[in-house]
Amino acid sequence: MTSISGFGLGLRTEHYRDFAEQRPAGVDWLEVISENYMVGGGKPLHYLDAIRRDVPMVMHGVSLSIGSADALDLGYLCSLKALAQRIEPAWISDHLCWTGVDHHNLHDLLPMPYTEAALRHLVTRVQQVQDVLGRRLLLENVSSYVAFNGDEMSEWEFIAELARRADCELLLDVNNVYVSSVNHGFDAHRFIDAMPKNRVRQIHLAGHEDHGDYLVDTHDHPVCDAVWQLYAYTVRQLGAVPTMIERDDHIPPLAELLGELDIARRVQARSLSSLTETIAA
Repeated sequence: MTSISGFGLGLRTEHYRDFAEQRPAGVDWLEVISENYMVGGGKPLHYLDAIRRDVPMVMHGVSLSIGSADALDLGYLCSLKALAQRIEPAWISDHLCWTGVDHHNLHDLLPMPYTEAALRHLVTRVQQVQDVLGRRLLLENVSSYVAFNGDEMSEWEFIAELARRADCELLLDVNNVYVSSVNHGFDAHRFIDAMPKNRVRQIHLAGHEDHGDYLVDTHDHPVCDAVWQLYAYTVRQLGAVPTMIERDDHIPPLAELLGELDIARRVQARSLSSLTETIAA
């Protein structure tokens, strides 16, 4: 498996040529959407193979539906494993959510109830996935807009306990933490504080839409000041975790995303410097 560190971007079709023709300075690694390349051939795989020769990669899925009551799709898992064998990613991630039931895909990342029963259900399924893939899985916290009346614990307690019981790792989406904190009225710092430092392997940063009394995670805006501030706090708590900018719509020229990556570098450097000074004092 490839070892990566530093700062990355999500590989999008708009930037294939940028990465195929040269390795842009400032991008240490790329994240690819797994499902886009779980095919028999075609232009996406052509570019993936060409770019992979020069830039380390990680894989990020949207269809695992780890929280669903449906049986895990073994065909999907085998295709996912085959892609991993092809591009040798540093890790594979997906979302801590469910995306459908009764074999109907709802095409959304739906939140889990935070209960003991849901934990037990997830632990078994995560372990099954990890057995098939032969590696630990990273699970990402999703943004949410409703809560279950039956919740027995907080989201952050649920995630930390799942990582411990299932022996999986975490992809911490700082933007999703912020979005959910506004929508549900909790302190985002409490969420970050609860994350097990030895389990968080990757960080996502992204933009969202502000609708006044609620936020919608859209990944179509630059990272806002409040999320940058929360990222700075996250770095002080968790250290220099590999970090990427995630943009899924209104894709700008690559130079604009590289500018955002430079901001992430500066925020991380300042936060680590501040942490060092505090420890020294």
